[in-house]
Amino acid sequence: MQRYKKCMPWIALLASLCAGCKDHYDLPDQPVSSYTQIYMAQAYTSPAVYSLKISDTAQTMVYSANYGGAEAPTQDIVVNFSVDNALVDSFNQANGTSYPVLPEKTYVLGATSAVIPHGASSTGPLYISVKTGGEGAMDILKDFMLAVRIESANAKINDKLQTAFFKVRAQPNLADYTDYDRSHWNVISFSSQEASGEGPNNGRAIFCLDGDPNTYWHTQWAGGQPGPPHYITIDMGEVKTLHGLSFLPRQSDNSGKPQNVTVETSLDNVTWTSGGSFTLANNKDLQPQFLSSFRDARYFKVTINTSYNATYTHLAELNAF
Repeated sequence: MQRYKKCMPWIALLASLCAGCKDHYDLPDQPVSSYTQIYMAQAYTSPAVYSLKISDTAQTMVYSANYGGAEAPTQDIVVNFSVDNALVDSFNQANGTSYPVLPEKTYVLGATSAVIPHGASSTGPLYISVKTGGEGAMDILKDFMLAVRIESANAKINDKLQTAFFKVRAQPNLADYTDYDRSHWNVISFSSQEASGEGPNNGRAIFCLDGDPNTYWHTQWAGGQPGPPHYITIDMGEVKTLHGLSFLPRQSDNSGKPQNVTVETSLDNVTWTSGGSFTLANNKDLQPQFLSSFRDARYFKVTINTSYNATYTHLAELNAF
């Protein structure tokens, strides 16, 4: 009996809760169609990043339209796409970036209209063809941006996933390029060289073309020590497509290894074009560097603006590819 008395308050509370329950709830009308939206899956990653190889065959990026909803579509959904590069400016402003627009001549949108079939959830992959090699190709080693959006559809569009931004770069692969033969190359000018102080088989500019990693060009230090910039100019003997240069630093731990380097190219040794600038590492490794763009040239000039911990410089081998 005592146990029954202790349970009475809980029984009363349970009874009151049950009495307050309703058998029917009035819920707001929530049609399934309100959850149905069309979107671009590529918009989830903003931007979608592509590094394309250099090729005479067009490279591709994928875009599509997708269906999201509680049920599969009961009719075909026609989706129209467009490129809206004004949105690239908006992207740059919102993200503190300065990506240039991918030039119109370098790409083709595979389709401006596609269908999500009834019962399906996507148009399937569509392709943007991008020209990375040959005439009219995009610039290499430079990031561009393209904005592709769903322009319209016969279904509700998710405005937060309506636009896909593509960040694209044409990135050459070093394995595709081999060093040019240097047997007909000549050093035609240089800022200075150490003609005697490094011994009979070292110091002079020609030693950076001899194929021996243990010899090197060294700027003058005996009887004077001119400071930077230091330069060397090469005549390859014929016109070649110049993709880049490779630098082998002196194989020692001495100060003076090249640091900031600029390259210029020429067809006639009169008119020169910038080939870009880069920073070399302070080590003994072979360091290949692509030019800012591929170009035909017979002559190239390397200018060493700064060296590591020294005003002089030296270089074991200089190659082009």
